[in-house]
Amino acid sequence: MKTILSFLRELAANNNRPWFQANRSRYDEVRANFENIVRSLLVRIAQFDPTVAHLDVKDCTYRIYRDTRFSPDKSPYKRHLGTFISARGKQSYHAGYYLHLEPAKEDDNGEYGFNGCFAVGGTWYLPPKILKEVRMSILEDTTTFRSIVENAEFRRTFPTLGYELLKTMPKGFPKDFPHPEWLRPKVYSCGHELSEDFFLSPHWLDDLAHIFQVSKPFIDFLNDTIDDYDL
Repeated sequence: MKTILSFLRELAANNNRPWFQANRSRYDEVRANFENIVRSLLVRIAQFDPTVAHLDVKDCTYRIYRDTRFSPDKSPYKRHLGTFISARGKQSYHAGYYLHLEPAKEDDNGEYGFNGCFAVGGTWYLPPKILKEVRMSILEDTTTFRSIVENAEFRRTFPTLGYELLKTMPKGFPKDFPHPEWLRPKVYSCGHELSEDFFLSPHWLDDLAHIFQVSKPFIDFLNDTIDDYDL
């Protein structure tokens, strides 16, 4: 992991094709190491979530190259490595487990407020119809949802629930609902920031798998609704 983060730190400072080509062999080694990590993580997650047991590494990983066509940032390479382990594949809306590896940057909140590496359980940017149905499920089965998100271990592991919150209740939902923070997220995910020291432990993969396991009831709740629409 030290080698992976060191390479990503240098890539962020030299995000151009000549540097990348000169260091291509290093990247190939980093990618191979990362794929081994994903392979080991898949085995661990499949022990508590058998729905992902059929996945291969290629089903869960992404290219290093950025799509710059519609971005003002023309840097050709991503500054991070990520894996999204979801039973229906990385392109689906089906909720799953995401690991983001990126060196921390000074005075930077990063994606969803994380500075550096993080683990996330959930999904990203559901289409409006599915997002509304997820909110309806929370509204109609508040007891089950509360039992998940107010569980003591869940709250310790994931202090923030949901990202990009609406300023007010979503249209069509009761304004007197006692937990508006459950209905206002645009992104239904729960996140856990990981320091670089986290990866120094000899059993960090087991610790990471446990973090994801804590998120599984939340993921299952989301997928009970998402899977009715994400066909």
